[in-house]
Order: sequence, then C-alpha cells, then structure tokens
Amino acid sequence: MPVGYRGSMRTAVATLLIAAIVAPPAPAVSPGPADVLAGLRGFFAKTAQPDGSFRPGIDPAYEGMSDSAFSDLAPVAYAVVIHKTFGWKLPDEAKTREFLLDRQRADGSFANKAGTVDPDSPAGRAYNTTMAVMALKALGTPPRRDPLPVFDSVLKADYKELPAYMTSFFPLAYLASGRPIPPEADKKIKAIMPQDADGYLHDHVAATFHAAHYYRLIGEPVPKGEAMLARVLRDQKPDGSWMLNPPARDRHATFDAVFVVRQLGGNRPQVRAALAKAAGWALACRNPDGGFGHYPGSPSDADAGFFHAGTLVMAGVLRPVDPLPPDAHLLGWGHLFPVRE
Repeated sequence: MPVGYRGSMRTAVATLLIAAIVAPPAPAVSPGPADVLAGLRGFFAKTAQPDGSFRPGIDPAYEGMSDSAFSDLAPVAYAVVIHKTFGWKLPDEAKTREFLLDRQRADGSFANKAGTVDPDSPAGRAYNTTMAVMALKALGTPPRRDPLPVFDSVLKADYKELPAYMTSFFPLAYLASGRPIPPEADKKIKAIMPQDADGYLHDHVAATFHAAHYYRLIGEPVPKGEAMLARVLRDQKPDGSWMLNPPARDRHATFDAVFVVRQLGGNRPQVRAALAKAAGWALACRNPDGGFGHYPGSPSDADAGFFHAGTLVMAGVLRPVDPLPPDAHLLGWGHLFPVRE
C-alpha cells in the first residue's frame, strides 16, 4: 500500500474519531402517542389496589407529591379521569366506585384517611368532596348523600382563608352535582379573585388558572382575558414550562398555563407554538416506568400523570376517546373543555 494512501487513511480515521468525540449526541427520539398511552395505562395498572383505590406511585413506600400527598382520594380521582379520558376500562370499576362511595360521611362530605390535609378542615372538606364528586360523575354514579351542604357550610365559615387555588372547586362541585353555583356563593368567590392589571391573581399562574377555570365553568367571559393571555405567553420558559417558582409551588404550572393559553388564545400561531413547546416539556417529565414525574427526574406520580396527560391532550399530542364522556368538561381540571375558536 503506498505511504501516501496510508497517511490519508490515518488522517481520515482521526478526523472521524475527533468528530465522534466533539459532535453533540443525537437527540433522543420522543415516544409516539401510542407508547405514551400504553406507558401511562401500565403505570396506573401497577398502582391499582385490591380495594379499587390507587397508590400515588408504583413503589408502595412512595407517599406521593402535591395532590397525591395531600389526600389519598387524589390518585383514585385522577386514575378515574385518565381512564375515562382515553376510553380505558378501570382494573375494577365496581370496587373503585364502592371505595369512593364509602368515603362519604353522614354530613355529605368525603374524607381522606391518608394524606397531609385535615379532613375536617374547610380546605380538606372542600377538596376531598370535590374530587370524589367529580370522580363519581365520571363513573356515572351519584353520591349516597347530597354533598352540596358541605360547600354551603364552607362558604359560611372563613372561606376567605382558603387557598387561592381552590376557587374553581366550587362551581365544579355544584355542576358535577347537577346544579349551578348559587348566586350568593358566586358573589363570595368572585370577591376573593381580585386581578392585577395583567390579569394575574397573586402574581401566580395557579391562582390565575383557577380564576380562568372558574369563569369558563360558569359560562362568563374571563375578565382581563387578553392581558392574562399575553402575560402567560410571555412567561413561558425556553424549555416549554412555566415553572417560574420552586417546584413545591409550581408543580402544576404548565398545565395551568396551557389551559389559559388554549382557552383564551384559540388557534393563534403564537398559541400553537407555545402548546408545542409545552408538550415537549411534558414529555421530558416521562419516566421509563411509563408514568410522569412533576418535573424531569422526579418520580412517577398519579397526580403528575393526570396533569401531564392533560397538557398533552390540550396540545393535541394525545387524542381523547371519541365520542367524549358525558359532561367531559367537568372531568379533572378542564383538559377536555371545548375551546371557543
């Protein structure tokens, strides 16, 4: 072999080696919708319990994060909503129904047996009862007792101290029970949702989302909607998320923002671009076990599974069952809400 040829071969090999070392790694291939759905369904199958309930995660020792840690009714409610969203059969729907019904107390409220919230506190009574009533609505089953007196009593107590993220719980619970929110209750809730000039509440996207969700549930225009939309679009991070605060405060921020963007922005080009980026971030939160963490690298959680799946539905990446379940806009936190184009 000629010396010049050997030299050129060595140069070519060296060039290839250097290129392999310095070249950026090939981008990871995003899972297709079918893979995402199969993984999510598998995650919930692994968390299903014999009594019809669901654990927060696959590991029995995992105590959950956010809603899943707040109340043991949350993983059950989110499992029901996810299964109904995609037309899947629950592992044992009859037992899940009985599990929820058995958590109702004589006064109509529903109670958690595990979780950080006090079931007798105003927040616990409103949270647990809303989640259970919404899940039973998805199952086509009414509660054994009227739950609405619970909300009447909460609104007569120190309701102004309720977290700002609970405002839309009230119309959701009333509508899921077949009644509109009473005018006096509506007036009280609106009084605790003052907005800034940019449409935000408390400079936080979660409180802002619940205000937008509230007005969409009662069928009224969202006040300062254009300003709210502009701020939400402006706040999106380069990675597609809206996690502007520490994770403990912003775990649901991306879902919350996507709801606002989709509901208030319709099909505008900037809305489509924001939704595509948000979908990419949601997929980055997916774990090898098929579930989703609240943010990339966090453990798979039933709560996170609902919110990221909901984001992907609103972004058009995952398609819900067709036709939708009855009153689909009352399932979860609005991922199936019709959009006013």
